[in-house]
Amino acid sequence: THVDTSTAVRVDPKPLGALGKKYGVLTVLDGVCSIAGEELKQEEWNIDVALTASQKALSVPAGLALLVAGKNAMDTWRNRKTPVSNYYADWTNWLPVMEAYEAGKPAYFGTPATNLVAAMHVSLGQILEEGMTERWERHAVISQAFKAGMAALGMGQVPVDSSFAARTLSAIRYPEGVTGGSFLPAVRAGGAIIAGGLHKAIRDEYFRVGHMGTANMGDILATIGAIEMALQTVGHTFDAGAGLMAATKVLEPVGN
Repeated sequence: THVDTSTAVRVDPKPLGALGKKYGVLTVLDGVCSIAGEELKQEEWNIDVALTASQKALSVPAGLALLVAGKNAMDTWRNRKTPVSNYYADWTNWLPVMEAYEAGKPAYFGTPATNLVAAMHVSLGQILEEGMTERWERHAVISQAFKAGMAALGMGQVPVDSSFAARTLSAIRYPEGVTGGSFLPAVRAGGAIIAGGLHKAIRDEYFRVGHMGTANMGDILATIGAIEMALQTVGHTFDAGAGLMAATKVLEPVGN
């Protein structure tokens, strides 16, 4: 898993791909919460299969499952001796359709969500127009800005080592005396929608904020503003405006 959605922990897939190549095993990357937001060089890093979905950094509504398979993965599939037990996950059914599409020919296996396919086409065009390097950098900057804002408000992160913190979302620990039951609705009343904790061992100790896809400076500042308002609503004492000021210091030099 490149980025764990429940805790905002990010793993470096590059050494894992190198291990897979060294020992002759396939490396499969769960990139649901990372692809198009975190740096990934699939071929260079020896990632044989990269899996993702439409609803995160690709900025498309939920409903599409996506994967890119490299040569080693395709060769392994072609050489397997037993049939795939899951009909819809069997590449035997999908590959002829994909090859026909690439050749500009019609093909059919099952009717996809055509509205989501059209949305994906628009999103991919936007991603290519921005450029992958620039997109990765934008995610890194707005992530840094948001986390700086939270730190200025006295809130820490779930990842204990910041080098393992995701750039596509943040998992922020509640300050002492604040609970999700009152805080999350207050944030929503301030104009932002954020999520509660998901990891069952600590789910009541933190909240999550996504800053991926088309997120920009305005989104980050609006969300921090809503969080500051919510903290005031629930009676938490802090330096008003400190979060916004810290985030702005990160964002101003790059003009995101």
